Amino acid sequence: MIPDPTDDDAFIEPGRKLFAQPCDFIWGAAGTESLPPLGAPEIAFAGRSNVGKSSLLNALTNRKTLARVSHTPGRTQQLNFFTLGDGLRLVDMPGYGYAAVGRAKVAAWTEGIRAYLRGRPTLLRVYLLVDGRHGLKPPDSDTMDDLDRAAVSYQIILTKRDEVKVAEREGRIAATLAALQRRPAAHPDVIFTSSKEGDGIESLRAAVARLLSERGGAASGKMPSPSD
Repeated sequence: MIPDPTDDDAFIEPGRKLFAQPCDFIWGAAGTESLPPLGAPEIAFAGRSNVGKSSLLNALTNRKTLARVSHTPGRTQQLNFFTLGDGLRLVDMPGYGYAAVGRAKVAAWTEGIRAYLRGRPTLLRVYLLVDGRHGLKPPDSDTMDDLDRAAVSYQIILTKRDEVKVAEREGRIAATLAALQRRPAAHPDVIFTSSKEGDGIESLRAAVARLLSERGGAASGKMPSPSD
């Protein structure tokens, strides 16, 4: 049974099953000249170097070491590709906004990311991670500009919810939504997550399952359904 595309709750169980599938590293690309051949649909995860991207990927896939968690920002220095089952690839993108690795390397990463975003027809969406403690910063806005120009669909995922005061959470979401109003490629929903506490992880899995359904993943038999 294909979930009702108008009912977000209908995608919670397909999302759980989707991310319960085997997930394995398959490819590392230092630049667009070394990207893997086109294949399954891809979703990419981008964000500043200290935003908690590796922790989120590990939480999504119920693994501890899928993506390397480091206390040193900037450790992901290439596009890392993972297969999720047979029907989806996850792409861990190099973090941006951390100049301590050297300006030349930051510039090379930035251009490589832009080239990937402009020319990857199998890329369904970018999940842009933003530190929930601070909200959108200029480097995040610059990345959103690139995504808008490239007409690449993206959705903001706020991270570190457990480190944000309860009284400030709704305001952080509201401010983020307001910043997206005139962004042509932005998804209208924001998900606030905590990799440590698990907040928002179920919703993000469901959002990915819904995306696959909308883009034909369920029709091709690649997305688990509630009856599987």
